[in-house]
Amino acid sequence: MSMLIILGTLFLALVLMVVLVERFAKPTDEKQQAKYSKILPILVFVMLIAALIKQLM
Repeated sequence: MSMLIILGTLFLALVLMVVLVERFAKPTDEKQQAKYSKILPILVFVMLIAALIKQLM
């Protein structure tokens, strides 16, 4: 029962966060979006390597 309460609370928090971000977030311009698209694949690769190393140790 407590697991359902935790999951329900997390779901409500996620819904609240999505609604607030959609309402109050500033849109990103093309220059900033291009910068993020260059950095994001590198960060994902680094995180995958770190997770692999953590699993092997």
